[in-house]
Amino acid sequence: MDIQEFNRYILQKKKQLEVLMRSKMPVFAGNIAKRHIEEDFRKGGFTYNGFHRWKKTKRQQSGGSNANAQYGPLLSGGPILAGSIQYVPGDGIVTVFTRVPYAGIHNWGGTLHPTVTLKMRKFAWAQHYRESGGDKKKDTFWKRLALTKKSKLTINIPQRQFISKEPGAELAKKINDKKNEEIRKIIYAP
Repeated sequence: MDIQEFNRYILQKKKQLEVLMRSKMPVFAGNIAKRHIEEDFRKGGFTYNGFHRWKKTKRQQSGGSNANAQYGPLLSGGPILAGSIQYVPGDGIVTVFTRVPYAGIHNWGGTLHPTVTLKMRKFAWAQHYRESGGDKKKDTFWKRLALTKKSKLTINIPQRQFISKEPGAELAKKINDKKNEEIRKIIYAP
């Protein structure tokens, strides 16, 4: 190989590396981040410079044997929040996000003040009858909600972070490992 062939070879590899870093790696990184976050939902915590288990929910602490009591935090009834993680690759960057309206309150924690409506009371009665088997005297959360005299409730949502502004060490390592693998493929390809 003479010097001109070597220069052409180097320029070709440089172009392939640019395409990797500007176009392909954002897609790879977004996919890795999405799978990383979904895995955290299955494990019931947040991996960011170590694994941090989420606070147990009241329904988990109640010790109930029904299916609802067995779901992990942020997973009750189905993976709506966990399945909503999306990413948009850009020129050398990727943005990971969710459009679920209640994601922020779960990710950062906070206090909500919903208004108690007639529709909410009707729903609470229906839930009470379903849960109590029609026993009107049985005391349940739903019965207390249906009978409350309050017009506004105060609900404290503890922080159960699942996404961060910057990747933690574990996610960064997964992305860097993939980047190094792809760079090796380019450099060592004939």
